[in-house]
Amino acid sequence: MYHQTFDGADAAQIIAEEGQQPRVHSSDALHSSDTLHSSDALCCGTFGELLQGQLPVGAVPRDPHFLVTMPIALFARAHFMPIAGTRSVTVYPSHKVKAKRLAENLVMALGASGGILLLQSELPEGKGLASSSADLVAAARSIACCFKRRVRTSLIEKLMAEIEPSDGVMYPGVVAYQQRACSLLSFLGQMPPLAIVGIDQGGTVETVDYDQRRGEISASHRAEYHQLLDRARIAIPQGDTATIGRIATASALLHQERAPKEHLNSMLKASEATDALGVIVAHSGTMIGILLDRMAADFPRKLRSVLAHVSPFDNSPKIYLTMTGCR
Repeated sequence: MYHQTFDGADAAQIIAEEGQQPRVHSSDALHSSDTLHSSDALCCGTFGELLQGQLPVGAVPRDPHFLVTMPIALFARAHFMPIAGTRSVTVYPSHKVKAKRLAENLVMALGASGGILLLQSELPEGKGLASSSADLVAAARSIACCFKRRVRTSLIEKLMAEIEPSDGVMYPGVVAYQQRACSLLSFLGQMPPLAIVGIDQGGTVETVDYDQRRGEISASHRAEYHQLLDRARIAIPQGDTATIGRIATASALLHQERAPKEHLNSMLKASEATDALGVIVAHSGTMIGILLDRMAADFPRKLRSVLAHVSPFDNSPKIYLTMTGCR
């Protein structure tokens, strides 16, 4: 599988494979130097968000809405097969219309041909695990690989922003990200090895619908989010799992009044009873999880205890593993 990181070159230039000169591609013809071959790529998901909210007005450029990713080892995979002479992209499964839109806009920007895009994902849709964002990034990576291009991240983000608010899963590791603007705030480091015992409260959440109906946040809460982000900037590089758990729990509680999770209180009690790190939620999804340190000596015992405490209100919890260097 191809793990491409998008390039830092100017967005107007599509940089050819190493050893060739940068050149600008027109949008009306596929250059004869392009070799048509299929390619595979993938992108990880994220278990909701470690932190999501709004920062004080003026604290950051553009939009104050932000999130901090929690990369997990579940993936969307894309396989692109170019077809010379076409600009359209046929996507399977056919309901992946967001990926179709991004793929067609990207091949147009590259001056490349369309083709067939096959998507396969381990990430359930509408649950808050970044399934759509992972689809879009995997699709973009597959197309860029297919035509042997290094594409500037900002170009991919521009195309994603035209579709919906997105998670920062195109970056390796943990990032603070402006999901509406699709813009990186800062790279926070690598998440330490954690396990998340996750349950699904049911139903689905459409990202665009959720983003349109959520309201503004009070100035006092914005200040709290700012403090939590500052703490995350320190805790994540240090691998401070206790503080990471407290940040996730605080964000879940702050968000509860805006988008209540039915089992949040039960999960909080289970977390406290088992001396876990805390709880984490998909702020714009249906998932709730309990965080555990995989490197702790008593991890196996705590994991069994958490599963036992969760089973009365969800008899099929799933275990998610965080990952580092998410590409």
